[in-house]
Amino acid sequence: METPHVDRRFFLTRVGVLGALAAAGTAVPGVARAVTSGSPADPLVDQVAKLLAAIARDTLNGLAVFVVPGPDAYSRTQGTPREEPGAMEARTPDFLIESLDNYVPMSDQVAAAVGRALANGLADVPIVVPPAIPVVTNSLLADLDDVVKVLLRNDSALPLSAVIALLLNTQAVRVDPGSAAGPHLSPFSRLSFAKKAEVFELLEQADPQLVGSIDRELPEPLKGSVSGILQFIAGALLEFSAFGAYSEWSTFDAATLTVAKPPLGWGLAKYDPGSMDGWDEFKGYYQGRQKVSPL
Repeated sequence: METPHVDRRFFLTRVGVLGALAAAGTAVPGVARAVTSGSPADPLVDQVAKLLAAIARDTLNGLAVFVVPGPDAYSRTQGTPREEPGAMEARTPDFLIESLDNYVPMSDQVAAAVGRALANGLADVPIVVPPAIPVVTNSLLADLDDVVKVLLRNDSALPLSAVIALLLNTQAVRVDPGSAAGPHLSPFSRLSFAKKAEVFELLEQADPQLVGSIDRELPEPLKGSVSGILQFIAGALLEFSAFGAYSEWSTFDAATLTVAKPPLGWGLAKYDPGSMDGWDEFKGYYQGRQKVSPL
């Protein structure tokens, strides 16, 4: 059955695609619907995949400063700018992308279920579309809608970082429909600090609409485990953001297994890697003893 263009607009606004086009001033050329089969060779598929990757990085920028704000534009947008360097200066978004795409122990079945839920169960839920969202032709709406849903339904088409970012953005638009348009590329990055906390509240408290949409896409025996999965995702995102900002990752040289220079996290945590008072200094035996007596 043909998807109404209004529903397509809801979906593309919810996942951040139309807002990103408005923010970037990007014109995506229309491609005949006959070629939107999902093949990586299709021009629109390649362009949309790149756009989703840009949205994902932007979303993770907003996530990183939610945990460790700094003097950057994303921290200013959420209302918590600080003078000292923060997550952006520590390259935390790079750490998040690397970790989510290569190291987080989440099965492909779960990641694919989240993607299909975004494309199916949550796709056409009505939202208030801000006036700043660009008006595009019905044919381009159809092309974009088809391509994004093809990518989301294909468990090998999008990296986990992109799927997680789209999950955060769909919830961001639920929390604040106005976040669908504005500065930056992603709805989540446009939220205030308090609104970002509401997004994590939806993930941690098993929002029924989100849980039901994902659970319908999970195979047995994973059905019924969505609440725990979402809580794991929410906790891991916050923990990984903090670890990326405060660890040595940004300055660690894998070739020499050394830290090339003191990372920003050491300064933020006031960590001194040198010797401390009492370090490696023998004070003598208890009660003036000169040696250890045998039992």
